[in-house]
Amino acid sequence: MRRIIFTLLALAVATAVSAQEKKEYPKPEAMRPAMTEFWTPQPKVVKPGDAATCSAPSDAIVLFDGSNLSAWKSSRGGDADWVVHDGVVTVDKSKGDILTKQSFGSFQLHIEWCVPENITGTSQGRGNSGVFLQDKYEIQILDNYGNETYANGQAGSVYKQVIPMANAMRKPGEWNAYDIIYNAPVFNDDGTYKVAPTVTVIQNGVLLLNNFVIRGTTEYIGHPRVVPHGDGPIRLQMHGDPSEPISFRNIWIREF
Repeated sequence: MRRIIFTLLALAVATAVSAQEKKEYPKPEAMRPAMTEFWTPQPKVVKPGDAATCSAPSDAIVLFDGSNLSAWKSSRGGDADWVVHDGVVTVDKSKGDILTKQSFGSFQLHIEWCVPENITGTSQGRGNSGVFLQDKYEIQILDNYGNETYANGQAGSVYKQVIPMANAMRKPGEWNAYDIIYNAPVFNDDGTYKVAPTVTVIQNGVLLLNNFVIRGTTEYIGHPRVVPHGDGPIRLQMHGDPSEPISFRNIWIREF
């Protein structure tokens, strides 16, 4: 009797398993274009600047529009006192650097600069200046139009850290434009980089640096140092070389 019951149970289990194996599941729905389309959130609308009037994008912070230096201060204290004339600001070699009053983290920066047509000097003594990101990391400004110097000190370099991929200088008397995309660093508790700063530099539409990993602060003598910091200003350098001073115009920044 027990053998009969066991046999019947075995047959029942086998039948159930067989039925389960034969059960047909619904086929997955075929992919449609809409399945990979995201409608929210929509990107914010930003009105581009007008190239003819050198206007900034609608969401930009205008740092210099040709009228005054109200967004800047002197590195020596007080108001910025470089010379504003004819819609541009020219370095005053007796007045030191200028810095933005506002501090920034990660950003897109646009700045235009011009060395005089009658520029003199050679190597690093020819139209030398710099844009310091967060007041720590220098993007070199220099007249490299037919002016040879050390490669990691050319225009568009992170000074003494990297050689630009190209020399895109316009001749003296013509305006150059930098578009700089900078990602600020994140620090560990011990002051080391958790995420190092990176920068992309485009000069006159030509890519010079592509997401370069900055090694540390800009140093004239010695190696870069890792110095913990938060948001910082943009600094424009008064280098004090003997050549004619350079001028700037149309400076704006977009935070992200």
